[in-house]
Amino acid sequence: MTSATGDRAILHVDMDAFYASIEQRDDPSLKGRPVIVGGTGGRGVVAAASYEVRKFGVHSAMPMGAALRLCPHAVCVNPRIQHYASVSREIFAIFHEFTPVVQGLSLDEAFLDVTASLALMGDAVSIARAIKKRINQTTQLTASVGVAPNKLIAKIASDVHKPDGLTVVTRDNVHDVLDKLSVRRLPGLGRKTGARVEDAGIHTFAQLRTASDAVLWPIFGRDTKRMRERAAGIDDRAVEPDLEEKSISAEDTFHNDIGDPARLQSELARLADRTSTRVRKSGLVTSCVTVKIRRADFTTYTRQKRFTPPTNDTQTITSVARGLLVTWITENPGVKVRLLGVGASQLTEAEQLDLFSAPPANVASNTPHAAANTSRLDTALDAIRQKFGPNALTRAGNLEDKD
Repeated sequence: MTSATGDRAILHVDMDAFYASIEQRDDPSLKGRPVIVGGTGGRGVVAAASYEVRKFGVHSAMPMGAALRLCPHAVCVNPRIQHYASVSREIFAIFHEFTPVVQGLSLDEAFLDVTASLALMGDAVSIARAIKKRINQTTQLTASVGVAPNKLIAKIASDVHKPDGLTVVTRDNVHDVLDKLSVRRLPGLGRKTGARVEDAGIHTFAQLRTASDAVLWPIFGRDTKRMRERAAGIDDRAVEPDLEEKSISAEDTFHNDIGDPARLQSELARLADRTSTRVRKSGLVTSCVTVKIRRADFTTYTRQKRFTPPTNDTQTITSVARGLLVTWITENPGVKVRLLGVGASQLTEAEQLDLFSAPPANVASNTPHAAANTSRLDTALDAIRQKFGPNALTRAGNLEDKD
């Protein structure tokens, strides 16, 4: 490969049969069965197909009638786009725990540039494994990940060992991995153009990257050089993070459901600490805090509160979140919790905060001296964690009261 790829560490994360897998997760009776997500009307199309139904030749964007002719015993489920979007937000929140450089392509796939995360989090393969594990723990879904020095190769790699795959391509083995693949796996090569390429006797990446201009020019014209380079795995595009980060959050799925209010308060404080740290790291302040609560039966609740002035102070964000959680616990006594999350939205650029501004409503009042102290504490903790890792220090308030 050329030096144009640089020494970047790029991941392409692609959820496995995302919509269909969510339906199988939410309804255990669908597990192992051929599931089609899509409208069943006269013009209905397949929005997603489980791996069980793909064996019959069913794929997304296929007319529903054709899909049911291929697999008459398939189970058809109407799409729940808002629900899928909610699960997608959980997954993207996990991405942002590992890097701020996230380029979403759809609800179920994204590029991540983890180059700057290597020093603190280990090599790219370790990060990829950690992301897969966090996704599965949080959502009970699987993802396939491609690890590569650029976006093109990462995207190709993520599809090589689906489902639940992890494929690593380095600058040294790129031809070993790509050369044998069908040209149909090349992103951007449409069905019609792919057929023309195969009609010209080119069936693999190796054949495409070594083909002469005389063969390729009638097919690609002025794009001939670029297509040959793509078949060689050359791509210098940068991962372009979403320009506007609408929310920042942290959440955890517990190994065992938690019903003890004190334990929930401790977990909430820890999550609020993680969220506020990320808000400060992004140079932002928030004026809306959200608490997300999921029961053992996957019923999910969200509670949020808006306030002024905007802040990125851990103590304030924790206090608002705690009030929301206490109210929910009062309304749902004895209920065990599977997942807990704290989010910050209504984000704006951070400016010098006015220490004499009134604190947010229903938040414990702080004197200007106390506000300055908490700000300095946040800054000190951020600096220590940046140098020694996110678990170097823990606030005493985040620890469960053993008494």
